This record gives sequence, structure tokens and C-alpha cells, in this order.
Amino acid sequence: MSESFYSERFGKNVWLTNHAIEAMAKRKVTLPEVKILIELGNYKSVEKLHGWIYHSFPEREDNLVCSAIVNEKAIIIKAIMIRWQLR
Repeated sequence: MSESFYSERFGKNVWLTNHAIEAMAKRKVTLPEVKILIELGNYKSVEKLHGWIYHSFPEREDNLVCSAIVNEKAIIIKAIMIRWQLR
């Protein structure tokens, strides 16, 4: 994992996996957008430690932007998706 930052919202470090970084580049999602996603996005828990964080960026035509995360001692961003739909 080569990128990280601190989340005030969660009070933890946030780590991006290489897969997430590659997905960001492919989908043209910037690190500042990921930081906004983590701090302001809606959180949906899927299992005890796994969940989704999603956020609408009005300036992007490919909303919603979503991240699959693991919420442990740090927030680990496993993937970044666009055009995501809540089910």
C-alpha cells in the first residue's frame, strides 16, 4: 500500500491498496476526491468490518463514486468504483 492519509471522521489512518490506486487512475478519481469521499460520504456497513462509502460529486458525470473498505485499526480502501448504485 503506497498511499495513506488521516481521517478526522474516523479518527484513523486511511490506506489505499495498490488495486484501489490502479482503479482510481483508470476511473480518473483523484486523491482529493477520495479524501472527500471518506470524510463526507455515506457509510453502509456490509459485515462487521466491511462496508461501502459512497458520495455524489455533482461535477462528475459518472456518479456515484464508491469505495469498498475494511474498517479495523485503519480504514483500508480496497476498491474505487464509479456509477455505483445502492441496493
